[in-house]
Amino acid sequence: MDMKQIIIFGLFLMPVLTCKMHRCYEDDELSEAVERKLRSHYPQPPDPSPAAARDSPAACPVALYQQRAAEQLSGRSLSPWRYVTVTKEDHFPTTYAEAQCLCSGCIVIKDNPGQDKRSLPVESYDYNSVPIKQTRVFLKKELCSDGKKYHLKPVTLEVVVGCTCARVKTSS
Repeated sequence: MDMKQIIIFGLFLMPVLTCKMHRCYEDDELSEAVERKLRSHYPQPPDPSPAAARDSPAACPVALYQQRAAEQLSGRSLSPWRYVTVTKEDHFPTTYAEAQCLCSGCIVIKDNPGQDKRSLPVESYDYNSVPIKQTRVFLKKELCSDGKKYHLKPVTLEVVVGCTCARVKTSS
């Protein structure tokens, strides 16, 4: 590319590309633009199943481990979690499910030294429940310079998608 081509590109094509990237939308055009952009450029992961997304009590469910195993991975994990709904009105999608760890430690099975010799689940603080984060792209609705229309700006957020059991960090 010679200097003349670079100047032509800079003067004529760059404003066109910039304008296309930050197109302003009327309120009635916004939802269609969001759907199109999310589908083509920023596909979203599926939400957890409705049964898994129910807001359950925020306590470590050690007692549930003596019962039949839950169907959802979030309830069978040694570092169980629940889903909470997060809402951000100026982002698309506006709501999403985020995992919340239910235990500080991890659930382990300990032998019971008593008469019945059954194994018992306990929360062990030799381990930590830690969130697993995923980077997701959302579209943020921002006001255009005319103060009437909106443009959609891609923003990256870390979303907690589950929890895992890890050894306690030790200082070296």
